[in-house]
Amino acid sequence: MKTESEIWGKTAEGREILLYTLTNQSGAFVELSSIGAGIVAIGVPDRDGRIEDVVIGYPDPLSYFADGPCAGKCPGRYANRIAKGHFTLDGKTYTLPINNACNHLHGGPEGFQNQVWESRVDGDAVEFLYYSEDGEAGYPGALKVVVHYEWSEDNVLKITYTAEADAPTVLNLTNHSYFNLNGEGSGSVLEHVLRLNASEYLPTDDTLIPTGESEPVAGTPMDFVNPKPIGQDIKADFPALDYGKGYDNCFVIDGWVPGQIETAAELYSEKSGRCLEVLTTQPGVQVYTGNWLEGCPAGKKGHTYHDYDAVAIECQHFPDSPNKEDYPTTVLRPGDIFQEAIIFAFSVK
Repeated sequence: MKTESEIWGKTAEGREILLYTLTNQSGAFVELSSIGAGIVAIGVPDRDGRIEDVVIGYPDPLSYFADGPCAGKCPGRYANRIAKGHFTLDGKTYTLPINNACNHLHGGPEGFQNQVWESRVDGDAVEFLYYSEDGEAGYPGALKVVVHYEWSEDNVLKITYTAEADAPTVLNLTNHSYFNLNGEGSGSVLEHVLRLNASEYLPTDDTLIPTGESEPVAGTPMDFVNPKPIGQDIKADFPALDYGKGYDNCFVIDGWVPGQIETAAELYSEKSGRCLEVLTTQPGVQVYTGNWLEGCPAGKKGHTYHDYDAVAIECQHFPDSPNKEDYPTTVLRPGDIFQEAIIFAFSVK
């Protein structure tokens, strides 16, 4: 494994932005940035051995700050939505910034994804650290988060998250990469075939806040238990699809057990032959079909990204869990260690 680092740019305040490249013996590579502990590029071969970058992103590092798609980054302190920007913990109500309709999304406008993290090479891996102060974006407790990336010789990217807090808080972490297995900038992913290890999903209101209990996907356009093209039912007249202009929904991973790795999703492109298996220790997977990519910053190689040009497969805890007692807890208490993992495994067929 070859590991390289360079100064990619500087913030307006003069802070250095670092770019790391991990390249295995076959030439497949991953690029990582200290902005939001993010994935900038993943280069993997197609069935003919041609290596292409399969995640969207931007050539200008400053474009990653406050970009609408949150491309490739680690949002937080709470990935996804918290209803009305309020939650109650141990009898105290906390108020968070509203930045998505009437809700709080991805930790707010100053979330983890818009911060420059500390970073270092750790052997063949790269590690990012962020210290979130007590009261940052309204969240209680000081929090230390570490994101660890490992890239393997067989094109598997393993992401592990660990965190500790000095007071009770809530935490939900994910990676927000958008995939196009034909290569970024190559057009729509609606013909990509998706399978989800999820026989239930979380219905939402029209602001994409879960209404409560999960429901079966069977007999609905939300059913990806058997593989199907992403675009097959995306225009169906169905509340979840109407609310989000496509898929932007959390699916409940079948067989989830805390701390145990389960397959969440499998994505395949017949055109390139590339396959992506997504595995995680987390209970949910948010599938977002890039419904609002139009107008995002200029993409790599002069590409302009359009709606549905890539799909995000975000392994995480459920949206609005701090307000839903029946959902798996997202509370982190002093003395406990938050530990979760996401694996992106690439292959061809």
